[in-house]
Amino acid sequence: MKVLIQAPITFLLMTLFLAASCGQSSNPVDKKKITKESATDNQTIDKNYKVTFIELGSVRCIPCQQMQLVMKSIEAKYGKEVKVEFHDVWTEAGKSFGVKYGIEAIPTQVLLDETGKEYYRHVGFFPEEDLVKILQMKGVKLN
Repeated sequence: MKVLIQAPITFLLMTLFLAASCGQSSNPVDKKKITKESATDNQTIDKNYKVTFIELGSVRCIPCQQMQLVMKSIEAKYGKEVKVEFHDVWTEAGKSFGVKYGIEAIPTQVLLDETGKEYYRHVGFFPEEDLVKILQMKGVKLN
């Protein structure tokens, strides 16, 4: 009986630890400004793709590491129609993308349409089957 009580408590503590280990951005960002910039000043957009899938996270974050497998699978299955990008926002090179997209926690997935307009955002681990449904909203099909 004692084991049955300890299991949920252990799971809760592990969940809280994972959430804390990924952290939140300490820089508050004006989201209205970010939305305008991402729609007009987005250098990551390639007109050859229906969707640009941007993963904002860190290689040191466990849920972010789990997203790496999802990103590789999406690229392999939908690479002709979906451009996949990863930015480690805990590095100097990637920090500006965290600010640009106004992220508050990692991992965060931002999906842009072919014009560069954000059409979907998700925070946390994003299961592949759920992500595929969101990609299909823009007509993305298997390679």
